[in-house]
Amino acid sequence: MDRKKLFENFDDKNAFIKVTAPVPVDGSSKAALNRKGNQKFNEGDVEGARRIFMTTGYSDGLSRVGDYYSKNNRPLEALRMFWLAHDKKKSEPIIEKLGFMLQGIISEPSPLNSLKEAPND
Repeated sequence: MDRKKLFENFDDKNAFIKVTAPVPVDGSSKAALNRKGNQKFNEGDVEGARRIFMTTGYSDGLSRVGDYYSKNNRPLEALRMFWLAHDKKKSEPIIEKLGFMLQGIISEPSPLNSLKEAPND
């Protein structure tokens, strides 16, 4: 398994999942923001929609953004969106796949393991 190829789709700033609670927003403002987020998503501004959905905690919108990331080979970002949306059905398969990948990396023989200790002179 090529480790470099495995992680080449992740940029450094988005490699880890950071979960934050949504900001409290009153009902009418939240609805207006979610409509704006849906509009941005439909217009192709996925990042703009993501920021709005993360602010309001709109789970359906977060899940749709996660689907977009998943289709565009961005599994950690997809997982983050599914996790924030509390969408276990979509997040658990990604978590399982990441677990298998990590297991493969950990169990893969390392070149350092095959080196013998140099005798002390």
